[in-house]
Amino acid sequence: MIKKVLIANRGEIAYRIMKTCRAMGIATVAVYSEADASALHVSEADEAVEIGPAPAVQSYLKTEAILAAAQSTGAEGIHPGYGFLSENAAFAAAVEDAGLIWIGPKAESIRDMGDKQRARSLAEAAGVPVLPGSQGFKPGDVEALLGTGNKVGFPLLVKAAGGGGGIGMRQVLASSDLAEAVMAAQSQASRSFGDDAVYLERFVSRARHVEVQIFGFGDGEVIAFPERDCSIQRRFQKIIEETPAPNLEDDVRSAMADAALTLARQEKFRSAGTVEFILDMETSEFYFLEMNTRIQVEHPVTELVTGLDLVSLQLQLASGEPLDDLLSCSNDAQGHAIEARIYAEDPQKKFLPRPGTLTRLVLPEERDGIRVDSGVREGDKITPFYDPMIAKICAHGADRETATSKIISALESTKIEGVPTNTQFLAAIFSHEANRRGAVSTNFISDYSDELTA
Repeated sequence: MIKKVLIANRGEIAYRIMKTCRAMGIATVAVYSEADASALHVSEADEAVEIGPAPAVQSYLKTEAILAAAQSTGAEGIHPGYGFLSENAAFAAAVEDAGLIWIGPKAESIRDMGDKQRARSLAEAAGVPVLPGSQGFKPGDVEALLGTGNKVGFPLLVKAAGGGGGIGMRQVLASSDLAEAVMAAQSQASRSFGDDAVYLERFVSRARHVEVQIFGFGDGEVIAFPERDCSIQRRFQKIIEETPAPNLEDDVRSAMADAALTLARQEKFRSAGTVEFILDMETSEFYFLEMNTRIQVEHPVTELVTGLDLVSLQLQLASGEPLDDLLSCSNDAQGHAIEARIYAEDPQKKFLPRPGTLTRLVLPEERDGIRVDSGVREGDKITPFYDPMIAKICAHGADRETATSKIISALESTKIEGVPTNTQFLAAIFSHEANRRGAVSTNFISDYSDELTA
């Protein structure tokens, strides 16, 4: 078993990985920027190394600094968490070239799936349906760009070729808005992922976002866990996730799982990953969106219904430990689990991030099916440099109605001062009659915005 792990990340996911490492007797090394010197993940690690100034491109995206930190502390392996360099094939290769253990998929798989256009081609070759789209490109003259847009068809999405999480994504309704949207998406993708390539994809106006958590062993053997519905989003970023997906037809559920397994087996995928689909609500047809070759923000809901620790599985696999019991794991969900992401943002002002100091932070007690994942403490600052997520509140119950009631109570007991948050907004979503009956879609917030913000 690996004895010491450097976590190449920050905040909530870094602290969450540390907790599993501690339970497994694995020492941890944190890396941090100047802005994160007093962060929770820094104080909770066994060792911590500063790697640069606050901007991510000068710290959390600096391969050389992270490798130097691993080598100076004697870390044997590196876990990337999610975001930052987690889906950077060059980083994964550099880790292994340095003689360290990469706790994640093979660099080849990250490269295949990280290039979104190549991922689309591989999915199509595997018989997985894909939406009309373009090649990945770095924008040149406007005329060529408009020609590509017209071939894909409007409305469409401009998407970052090397990213995810809704970052570097813009919806375009007409050709007159395409050039500006490409420039904006390119700029954001460059800042977040160090890669400004974008591509175009047809937009489905009435849709659900459903994904399948998979775990591969690197030899073609892959298992799939119950699907997650991530349809309720703002600014193309998920804020609520649940498993199993409500009101999903059994044949669609089964076909999605089969499609995810087919693609992952073709890749001989190793470690934890997620295959994401868009479901056209008018036709019940689903299409491949992307494959995330990393742990997901919403992985706790899968852990709650399976009783597994996905990070522990990643560590065991990377260490060469046998995982025979996992092969016989049932795909049946035990109850229902829901996650809500609490952000420092203002729902009344288009969900704009609102940095500031957490002068009061009271999160729910972890009991009776409630799980809380957070990377901040009372008195900490939410800075403008990183994602403004404060916590993830999760609830597990025997059924969806029970889980929903639990998460509403948990949100009502949450007290945060110093920054505006979306806590009441989330509670309003869970209390809304449309959500109660499982009528979720990617348009949920826009459809009911007046009622949710009243």
